[in-house]
Amino acid sequence: MMAAKRSGAGSKRARAAPQPAQEVPGEPPLSRDRIVATALELLDAQGLDGLTMRRLADRLGSGAMSLYWHVDNKEEVFDLALDSVLEYRGPPQMVESQDWRADVVHMLEDWRASMLRHPWSASLLPRRAFGPNILGRLELLSKTLSRAGVADADLNVAIWSLWNYVMGATITRGNFDLSDDDRAAAQQRLASERYPTIERSRLLLDDDWDGAFRKGLDFLLDGLAPDRNFGCKIG
Repeated sequence: MMAAKRSGAGSKRARAAPQPAQEVPGEPPLSRDRIVATALELLDAQGLDGLTMRRLADRLGSGAMSLYWHVDNKEEVFDLALDSVLEYRGPPQMVESQDWRADVVHMLEDWRASMLRHPWSASLLPRRAFGPNILGRLELLSKTLSRAGVADADLNVAIWSLWNYVMGATITRGNFDLSDDDRAAAQQRLASERYPTIERSRLLLDDDWDGAFRKGLDFLLDGLAPDRNFGCKIG
């Protein structure tokens, strides 16, 4: 959830004006957009534990107190950084599209790709799910499914099922860092009577993450309303 604004003596309006920032010559003025962009760089490089207001200020070439004129605290920086990652700009033709299934696939593949580019984001999303960009995604997804014929009574189940699928696929891919040699060794250990099916399917050697995501999504979309004709499957 987006961090609550502080009030009273802690609010920005109640504070005295901050000291002028010690800006680096040639750098643009300090702004919320610049703070968020720099926070993204720091998070991508060092993860959640690497983001402190002091480090952020150092990267920006400003005093730490100057940041508080634009953001309340580190929690708000997390909120703003996550919401920036989850911004979605669909294809221009999406508003008038008649191919609802392709629209859903594009939305969810973009969502997954955005989080994989910023691995720390998946850890924040479950407890910070009410920024305008994620809400915009969910609204567009709900509207698209409703247009496709998913009943209102089933809409929430459909949304959370897709949410859970994207989040699970993203976290699994982001944390599965075994080397090829480790995967081969693990697969060899399956060659016994205890694991005949996953040994036959060569489960631990299958690294087609994108293909598995698309095909699994196909299964889910088929199951939303199996009596309806949802058109072509994902190629």
